[in-house]
Amino acid sequence: MTTQISAPLAGKTLFITGGSRGIGLAIAVRAARDGANVTIAAKTAEAHPKLEGTIFTAVEAIEKAGGKGLAVQCDIRDEAQVQAAVAQTVERFGGIDILVNNASAISLTGTMETDMKRYDLMNGINARGTYLVGRTCIPHLRKAANPHILTLSPPLEMKTKWFAPHVAYSMAKYGMSLCTLGWAEEFRRDGIAVNSLWPRTGIATAAIRLIGGEALMKQSRTPEIMADAAHVILSKPSREFSGHFCIDDLVLHEAGVRDFSGYAAVPGTTRFMTDFFVPDDLPEV
Repeated sequence: MTTQISAPLAGKTLFITGGSRGIGLAIAVRAARDGANVTIAAKTAEAHPKLEGTIFTAVEAIEKAGGKGLAVQCDIRDEAQVQAAVAQTVERFGGIDILVNNASAISLTGTMETDMKRYDLMNGINARGTYLVGRTCIPHLRKAANPHILTLSPPLEMKTKWFAPHVAYSMAKYGMSLCTLGWAEEFRRDGIAVNSLWPRTGIATAAIRLIGGEALMKQSRTPEIMADAAHVILSKPSREFSGHFCIDDLVLHEAGVRDFSGYAAVPGTTRFMTDFFVPDDLPEV
């Protein structure tokens, strides 16, 4: 087996937003196992009392896995900080092959419980941040051999049940997905693949623990299922796979995976919480 087949992301440079923990970190480590270069562009430079992981511990994990890492403290709502982070990445690694829009803020609150500060935070990070980081990275992606943008955002299904309970959060997440919808066509001639990835189930991250405690953690899968699905997508020829709203286990099933038991956050779990925004008619695997 050649290196190209066994490690398709070897030597590739990934720019990942908000990757100091959780799904973003898992994607980074999976790419690092191929020998990829990874920039972690996130806010957490010092340990948080309730959230483990910083940009520096993320880089340690990347390099332990076999990749090269760059830690950049960056608030993706700030255009100057984003431009500086992208410039540092290009200076360090010579370019950008892959952008992973992972950074996100969440507040599952109704309209009267969601003040404008929280609204601005979610829409500033999720929708605006995705747009800003995308347009900053695209000039570099145009120069890459197999460029990809992967955004962790849901399928676009315009049903009231996805909006009524937490309209501000849903608007923010759908804003990310609208970037995928538009960019896939806008940059098709440039050969830039633009896709979204979303989990079928809850994912055992710090955010899930804060929202629902250990009860939800026990009904969740590990971040590695998202990392493995992302790896499959990012390994595809960019001109042949773009404009898709992917679900993690469907991606892996299509790639030949049949046993998903190893992804259970609690070994032996067979019943999982369905995540938000998952269509009712999604095929089972």
